[in-house]
Parts: sequence; structure tokens; C-alpha cells
Amino acid sequence: MHRLLASWFGTGLIIGKVRGSDTGSGTVGSLFAAVIALFIGSRYGWVGQIVATAIIILLSVWSAGRFVEDEGDAGWIVIDEAAGIFLALIGLSLWPGSMVAFVVFRAADIFKDKFPGVAAAERLRGAIGVTADDLVAGLYGLAAGHIVQTLF
Repeated sequence: MHRLLASWFGTGLIIGKVRGSDTGSGTVGSLFAAVIALFIGSRYGWVGQIVATAIIILLSVWSAGRFVEDEGDAGWIVIDEAAGIFLALIGLSLWPGSMVAFVVFRAADIFKDKFPGVAAAERLRGAIGVTADDLVAGLYGLAAGHIVQTLF
């Protein structure tokens, strides 16, 4: 159960199986999570997205915690990216806000040192740090997405 959740229902394992490397798994997991987050938003609004985000955050810390001590922030663990993209998409419509939020979230997660606070959050201990950097990156995406959505 922990592995299923930590890999975000297996999406974190796809790239590793195909290419033999986990590089890119975070983007695959984020895409899968974005579809779910946007569906929740269309069906239940921003309140549903907030509830879902809170649940995913708790599940991220719980499921990733099982593997962090032995494997660190392994590439196949992508539930933290799911938590970050769920946060980044709260209250956003499909276009253009959610697209910008996704790109900014992934950029902040990949280039942690270029976005203040992301790398610092990652240095927190254990599964909290694994999840926290993606939440900070998600806040960047959320802000950018809402700015763009407001302008358009």
C-alpha cells in the first residue's frame, strides 16, 4: 500500500521501467495528478480541491516516510509532486491558469535553487522535507496561475 501511494498509483515507476532511470518520473506523476485535481475542481470547486490537497499531503508524508530513510527522495516517489500540483491548481480553470501553474510548479521543483525557499524546504528531515519542497514549489505555481488567470 505504501509503495502504491508513494509512486502515485504506479506513475512514478513508468519511466524507470521504460528507460531504466527515474529521471522525469516527477513530471509523469504530476501530469496524472493534475488531471485528477482539475477534475475535482470542475466537480467540487476549490473547496473540494483544498480537501483533496490536504488528504494528499497527509498521504505523502505517511507513504514516503516508509522509504525515505533507506532510499532518500527516490525518483519513483512522486506522491509529493502530486501534493504540490494539487496545491498549485486550487481554484484555477483549465486554460491558461492551470497550464502556467503546472509549468511554474515543475520549474520550481526541478530548479530548486533558483526559487527561494524550495531548496530550504527540501532540507527538512525525512518525509516532511520530501513533501515540503513540492508544496513550496506548488505555491509558486499557484501564485503564477492565479496571476495569469486574472489577467486573461
